[in-house]
Amino acid sequence: MKQLFSGLKIGVNEDLYVKDPESSALGKKIVEKSILLIDEIGFESFTFKKLGVEIKSNESSIYRYFENKHKLLLYLTSWYWAWKEYQLVFATNNNEDAEQVLETAINILTRRVKKDSLTSHIDEVILNRVVVNEYSKSYLTKEVDKEYKDGYFEVYNRLILRLKKMILAVNNNYPFAAALASTVVEGGLHQHFLREHFPALTDCNENISPAEYFNFLVLSSLKYQKNG
Repeated sequence: MKQLFSGLKIGVNEDLYVKDPESSALGKKIVEKSILLIDEIGFESFTFKKLGVEIKSNESSIYRYFENKHKLLLYLTSWYWAWKEYQLVFATNNNEDAEQVLETAINILTRRVKKDSLTSHIDEVILNRVVVNEYSKSYLTKEVDKEYKDGYFEVYNRLILRLKKMILAVNNNYPFAAALASTVVEGGLHQHFLREHFPALTDCNENISPAEYFNFLVLSSLKYQKNG
């Protein structure tokens, strides 16, 4: 896995930034510190002025990279989903067992995140917490339809369609593959949120992971429909 990731650049929609933050030390610092600050104080309280204090730079320098904090959140979440997509593709490559491929994909998309040493300026564990807590704020907006058409959610969309294809590979007659795929991805975030904040509302805990739940849900649904 390490060799496969080596030299790869996580790609996101170029319209999400003014200047590619990966192109400079300051840009990488903006990304690194924004993840930490959003995790600490929440997206609502997060401002470029506060981020400027953290990176010891003028607020104006951040605007040279991102138009506003909404675009920054879209960038961070798009980066996260692209990183997940790379993991999914590499982990399932050359495996011809459709059910194993699907189980692996569900595990990758819903499991607890571990630090990836190949991205030194991004702590994926903390970014995962940001995505769990804040991702819905990137699309629950009045501009979501336009932003969808503009490709701001392209990586997220592509990831779900990959999972849909894997579901159909197990049961080509399953009529709700897209709905099931999006339920897994969104539900994975939600179950982690519930486990952390509303534990009485989920069966997931330290002993039962969201990955276990969604593997059971998906494979049971596919087998029931196939045999029904």
